[in-house]
Amino acid sequence: MRMWIYIIRRLLLLLPVIIGVMTITFVLVSTLSVDTKLNAYYGPSKFGYAPTVSCSQLGLPGTNCTNPAYARGVKALGLDQPIYIQWLQYMKNSLTLNWGSTEHGSYASTNLIGGSTIPVTTVLSYFLPYTLELAALSLLLILALAIPLGNYSAVYRNRPLDQATRVLSFSGFALPGFLLAILLLLGATVLAGQFAQVCNGQSTPFFEFYGSWPPSGCLPGGQLPSWVGSFGQTSPTGFPTVDAIIHQNWFLAWESVKRQILPAVTIAYGSVAGILRFVRNSMLEVMNLDFIRTARSKGVPESVVVSKHAGRNSLNVTITVLGLTFAGFIGGFAIIELVFHLRGIGLLLAYSILPSPDFGLIFGTTLLFTIIVVAANIIVDILYAYLDPRVRLG
Repeated sequence: MRMWIYIIRRLLLLLPVIIGVMTITFVLVSTLSVDTKLNAYYGPSKFGYAPTVSCSQLGLPGTNCTNPAYARGVKALGLDQPIYIQWLQYMKNSLTLNWGSTEHGSYASTNLIGGSTIPVTTVLSYFLPYTLELAALSLLLILALAIPLGNYSAVYRNRPLDQATRVLSFSGFALPGFLLAILLLLGATVLAGQFAQVCNGQSTPFFEFYGSWPPSGCLPGGQLPSWVGSFGQTSPTGFPTVDAIIHQNWFLAWESVKRQILPAVTIAYGSVAGILRFVRNSMLEVMNLDFIRTARSKGVPESVVVSKHAGRNSLNVTITVLGLTFAGFIGGFAIIELVFHLRGIGLLLAYSILPSPDFGLIFGTTLLFTIIVVAANIIVDILYAYLDPRVRLG
């Protein structure tokens, strides 16, 4: 089977996954009361008093139908329609990326974009590059640690290096990511206390690692440069570190990278723990195969046997595990970005479900995370098929 046919088949098979996640999100939101939805969209002040006429008398859902604005809101949001009609409208809006605008007064709007009401797709485009940069750094750490450590722990089985990787693996499974993030943030704050910047006459060790940018008092000129917009978006690429380098602002380039190191370590630590064990076991299995013994008998150097013969053939399992790990890897971004207060889709999702929900952001961020995970799995499948052409026959 040709590779392009295989890719098309994978795309078609993954489409139901996206639809399924969107449907689950819709069902969960549908369990909320009509009053909760309207209060989120229009603000509780409009519907905060007890009704004198029941909604059932007016043929409308909810509990507050005496307010004319309430009845108009129910109809405007389509909440008086059958559930399958609401689902079809929701699917149409999601597939066309039409989630409306951020809700005025919602927690996300108030705390992340200054209370502004702007299209959800615009907000996502501003926050997505921050998450992609963090994901790239985290993935780089995972690949740089898990594969070499897994391979060499298999080569030096039951030796000190192998024992050390086992400890690393078990601790990664046992230590929750959010707890590790808090410990790293507190530890870094204590260590930074000796050399933290002095801003406005005060030392700020905590803010050396908290947030995507330094406090305004620690910035040259007391504010971010003009290429950083009011909502945190940067130009020309949208990726903060890349744009800082393009503008040759080495101070902000370093600050951007420095503030991603601890979150990336937190995210990578748990993933490395799981992948490392699979790499080790796969490498041990390959090292006992006949072609490895043949290579050794021919006098091939051990380093070549490990790196070229055994290493390449053990990558199939490694790549598969990477794909399975990516879902959990991305799922942790909401908590990690919240702990470190890093701008990104994870922080946006966490804020969108806090006391005053923003349903447009909930739908948008959930679908965006789903697309990222699905895209990552497609890439993994393509790499797997490339390394092992037999996969394409399935």
